[in-house]
Amino acid sequence: MNNIKSTLILLFTVLSISVSAQSSWEAGLRVGDNVSFDATIPLAAAPRLHPAVYFDRFGVATYFDWLFAFSDGPSGFKIYPGVGPEIFFGDEPDFHIAGNFGMEYSFDFPLTLGLDWRPSLRLTHDTGFYTGNWGFIARFRFGGGTLRRVN
Repeated sequence: MNNIKSTLILLFTVLSISVSAQSSWEAGLRVGDNVSFDATIPLAAAPRLHPAVYFDRFGVATYFDWLFAFSDGPSGFKIYPGVGPEIFFGDEPDFHIAGNFGMEYSFDFPLTLGLDWRPSLRLTHDTGFYTGNWGFIARFRFGGGTLRRVN
């Protein structure tokens, strides 16, 4: 249990340092098959970290997303594929590798709404592929991200 606590403290420390160094990050809530805190941390023009803390079944995840905007579409509309690890804690921790596929719209005011799907491959306990985990996301944009971010 001490290893889990140490890992969580390290994860949140790294995320807080990364977030404070960024000027256009987002944070909010994701509801659907699971409820989670959801954030995005830009790394460059298009890729970003997409951390989540799940509450229904306590767990942490960080996805690496690639953002795409349509040249002829609405300026705030983006789609993204991504991938990353998920760790769920309980009697026995579960480790997953998950996809993160979604679409989102950034309004002219500091709000982003989105819909995503996070299918996963569980690598521990009852190894298998899980196709659930759909969610609706509402995030507030901070710093330089209060302007509509188009990538």
